[in-house]
Amino acid sequence: MISPGQKLDPALPLAVVRAGAEEKTTLGQLLRRRTILSVYMKNNTSSCDRQVDSLAAAAPAFARAGYDIVAVSRDSCGSHLKYAAKKKLPYTLVSDPDDAVARATDSLVEKSMYGRTYTGPARAAYVLERDGTVLAVVEKVDTKDHAAQLRAVLQAL
Repeated sequence: MISPGQKLDPALPLAVVRAGAEEKTTLGQLLRRRTILSVYMKNNTSSCDRQVDSLAAAAPAFARAGYDIVAVSRDSCGSHLKYAAKKKLPYTLVSDPDDAVARATDSLVEKSMYGRTYTGPARAAYVLERDGTVLAVVEKVDTKDHAAQLRAVLQAL
């Protein structure tokens, strides 16, 4: 997994949903100020919904503290459009079906579900500087109170 002090490529191409619209952009264009990049698995699943809801509830406080929020999953932009509208999410969602973000953060891990083993992105969070430098890494997200977990990380910066 990527470590604090390392830098993500700002030219990394991304498909995103923000402000109710789908667009193509780059990581660098999303990093207008310090950013929390939170990885979750799938829209409309119980633990991911808790993680996303925790971020949504804390988004105004993070914004006042100078941080944007970007959440990443394998879901399509079409799915993200519906999900963001349903949940009234005030932040950007990244569609990453090819795990480009997970590869960039060196966070592809082996997983197992229903006896099937597969490779997928780790449920993690990254605090990024505007230039893509990693300031902090949360290697294991607390889905029940992700916002509190992030507040503790940000206070330590």
